[in-house]
Amino acid sequence: MLVSFLQLLAISSLVAAAPSRRANHVVHERRSVEPRNWMKSRRVDPYKVLPLRIGLAQQNLEQLEELLMAISSPDSPSFGQHWSPERVADHFAPSENTISTVTEWLTTEGFRGDRIRVSPSKGWIDVNATVSEIEALLSAEYHVFTHPSGHEQISCESYSLPDHIREHVELIKPTVHFKHRIPDAPALQKRIPDALALQKRGNSTKLGAPSKFNGPKTNGTIVPASNPFPITTCDQFIVPDCLRELYEIDYKPKASEKNTFGIVEFTQQAYLGSDLDIFFSLFSHDQEHKRPELVSIDGGVVQTFNQGFEFNGESDLDLEYAMTLVNPLEIKLLQTGDLIEGAGFDNWLDAVDKSFCTFDGGDVPGEDGIYPDPAPGGFNHPESCGIIKPPHVVSISYGQDEDEVPVAYAKRQCHEYGKLGMMGSSVLYASGDNGVAGFGGFCPGGVQFNPDFPASCPFVTAVGATQMVPGSTVQDPEVACETVIISGGGFSNIFPMPEYQEHAVKKYLHDNPPPYTAAQYSNSGKVRAFPDLSANGANYVTAIDGNLFLVFGTSASAPVVASMIALINDARLSHDKGPIGFLNPLIYKDKFADLFNDITSGSNPGCGTNGFPAAKGWDPVTGVGTPNFTKLLKAWANL
Repeated sequence: MLVSFLQLLAISSLVAAAPSRRANHVVHERRSVEPRNWMKSRRVDPYKVLPLRIGLAQQNLEQLEELLMAISSPDSPSFGQHWSPERVADHFAPSENTISTVTEWLTTEGFRGDRIRVSPSKGWIDVNATVSEIEALLSAEYHVFTHPSGHEQISCESYSLPDHIREHVELIKPTVHFKHRIPDAPALQKRIPDALALQKRGNSTKLGAPSKFNGPKTNGTIVPASNPFPITTCDQFIVPDCLRELYEIDYKPKASEKNTFGIVEFTQQAYLGSDLDIFFSLFSHDQEHKRPELVSIDGGVVQTFNQGFEFNGESDLDLEYAMTLVNPLEIKLLQTGDLIEGAGFDNWLDAVDKSFCTFDGGDVPGEDGIYPDPAPGGFNHPESCGIIKPPHVVSISYGQDEDEVPVAYAKRQCHEYGKLGMMGSSVLYASGDNGVAGFGGFCPGGVQFNPDFPASCPFVTAVGATQMVPGSTVQDPEVACETVIISGGGFSNIFPMPEYQEHAVKKYLHDNPPPYTAAQYSNSGKVRAFPDLSANGANYVTAIDGNLFLVFGTSASAPVVASMIALINDARLSHDKGPIGFLNPLIYKDKFADLFNDITSGSNPGCGTNGFPAAKGWDPVTGVGTPNFTKLLKAWANL
């Protein structure tokens, strides 16, 4: 009996011990920054079953930038020859060799064939496994992390793979991915129906929840609806006519039946129809009672039981201005995530590209909504894969700190934006509202600049914010926005510099050498810099919850620029041309420099510094400047 007891003790000790990395294993992913305010509390139960999902390496990704540039560069003979979704999926799908190599590895490690499933897109392999099996497979160690609030989550600090397997795997989850934010209790004390209480609690850590979402800001000013809003007061009150004057927007859509313009919102962010009508009654009379076309992604709903600036501000702002500027083109509202799970960026990407989907709802736990959602009232259906063609233009006013994003996850998502560009879609992201700092002014280590993602991805168009100088007119130059919000911009810690911006960025760094060290920002001169361009982001008169608020943010800038691109696409489509697609190669072309109003004043302070100064030409505050729509229309519609 004593021998048996000692044997059991030895076995249990082996189970609890940290697995050592095997001789042929190499670290594949490591969490670069430890989670804020979370404490490693204990090992995970070795018998707990986790849904292990292996993201297979896609083939031909090394060609992505070159292929995208050929389609998007105006001097290329292939300009505008966008690929079909099927062609994109086939070209980049993992090879049969990759699928068989990873499958054989799993089989060799003791996983029976009936436990291994390959997704229909061939992009993922799914295995349900115990923690002890996963730890042995990946030479990893899983812990429970605890937050002072009592919330817990599972993560490992790193994981390793056999050297011959690494080239076939992009990422594995759940591993180093970590949900950083927890519910903000004061923001969630809203009255909701009892049947929805669980849903409200469950959604509190997703992008669309007040605790997670860093949306537009207000200085609290409520403007009387009786205000006439003449052009002479645009320095105090931005309304649609101000934007038309600032950027010379004078075009009426002619090909709306061919054109598509999508705006992404994450539940619980939602518009109120009554707010749209207040705005339209003042600035676009013929649109009263009109609504965007709802595209429900993973159970996305336009909820109305939670109301307030923190729930309705973003959607009201985006839709009121975009719908007015592109009237009569109908906006597609890509409402993403149900009331329980909410959603992340991968969820809306699933909906516009079926090949990006995993299966059985397998995005990144903690970052994305996981569907089907069996919880009461949840979206208990397969995730929304390929339910809508990618719109010609998509505007997204959401983001997260780059330091919170696992590198492999960020790269896989960024590649998807490149694929959308190859399909002819222009994807615009707001660049953030905290200067060189992250949300809430957070700077890793107290000094490191914290770029915004996905704005830092080289395959999206990042939009910064400008403002009018108090006392100026719409004919006077704007400056970088530093009122209430600060235009986000800087240099990525993840992505290399794309070829299209090398000349502009290197010139800025030569003419305006930043006085900061490598401990503060990526100063190699070889990384992705953003934003790409900008638009006004201050003093927007916006109807929210029955009042007219002054609203500030790159959240306003992004849909305004997207609206201008939608109008240019209309002009092209009306002459039987295709949409512009990926914008950045056009933005940085020297021959198009005079299509933008250069912004040379202001900066984006943060992390105890003055940030970067705006300067002649491109700068990491306002990009190449603000669009002159009349010039853009003439140049880009004729390409």
